[in-house]
Amino acid sequence: MNIVSDAVCYCLVGQQWKEIRDTISNAVKGHTPCNPVNCSCHLRVLQDDLRPFRGRLSEDVMAATVQRGVGTHYQIIGHKLYREHNCMFPARCSGVEHFILEVIDRLPDLEMVVNVRDYPQVPSWVQPTLPVFSFSKTADYQDIMYPAWTFWEGGPAVWPIYPTGLGRWDLMRDDLKKSAAQWPWKKKEFKGFFRGSRTSPERDPLILLSREAPELVDAEYTKNQAWKSEKDTLGRPPAKEIPLVDHYKIYIYIFNMAARVAASFRLKHLFLCGSLVFHVGDEWQEFFYPQLQPWVHYIPVKQDLSDVRELLQFVQENDAIAQEIATRGKEFILNRLRMQDVSCYWERLLTEFSRLLTYKPRRKDNYNQIVHRPGRTEL
Repeated sequence: MNIVSDAVCYCLVGQQWKEIRDTISNAVKGHTPCNPVNCSCHLRVLQDDLRPFRGRLSEDVMAATVQRGVGTHYQIIGHKLYREHNCMFPARCSGVEHFILEVIDRLPDLEMVVNVRDYPQVPSWVQPTLPVFSFSKTADYQDIMYPAWTFWEGGPAVWPIYPTGLGRWDLMRDDLKKSAAQWPWKKKEFKGFFRGSRTSPERDPLILLSREAPELVDAEYTKNQAWKSEKDTLGRPPAKEIPLVDHYKIYIYIFNMAARVAASFRLKHLFLCGSLVFHVGDEWQEFFYPQLQPWVHYIPVKQDLSDVRELLQFVQENDAIAQEIATRGKEFILNRLRMQDVSCYWERLLTEFSRLLTYKPRRKDNYNQIVHRPGRTEL
């Protein structure tokens, strides 16, 4: 009797997760790793973003874009970089300029408007489509995505642990790799983890699940500059911020949750913590997101978090599958999102964009020339 009962129980458990296992298996079988040569991994994003212009970018359209004040106007003339005097966020402009100056000797003459705000500027209904470069967007916008300034500097401050931002991507990569190597998979606690501010009430269900089922997830809100009372942290005192290099030590499943108006800067970092990434929602994009495949590199979670309990239970009971996904995600970021890949994308993007211009840009006399400055680290 016990043997039959055990067999029935095993069958039910196996059937419970069959759909998710099949989804993962099919995703892995259908995935072809991209070729990193000449930043080809991300080439389709570049092509899709430039397609609306179809080689008809006139001087009048560019002038109208500049006049709208939706970004900072740059000119590249004679392999020198020029910029209008004002920049809303100087550190962000500096992060953008670092990569342009790295490749400027190979760039033709061109001009462009670079948005360094968090949110995109060109809704799909705007006609004609304005050529505005933004780091992040949704399908409702037609901005041209570029690698964010945060790969070098100008990242969001996280008080008190990262007062000037997360810091250079190349240095943080090395730091996270070394730290994660000291804490292998089996040393971690098998539950979810999230720390972040309440930028959107859409994050609330995860915090509430943590209070209801602490064996599944440890999720708490931290204080940000706008914090006024415990109402801003869902009725409890704010939690302390935890440095990214310490995320690897704690729990094996790490949540990435986009902000209300942009993609999350920390996503690329989380893959290097040696844990499995739970990525919530798929609305917001950066230039490298399309090559990150759900179920292949990370666990996709619905925007309303309605499936989060089931997914956490699944990975707890299917550890080998979870570890395989985490390994693929980590290897993708290590091998397909290096600093040379970022520089390569900038070069191809600006080169292809220059071919859309139907005129030869003329230097504005009142613009400042931007030159290389001594590098610094924010770590």
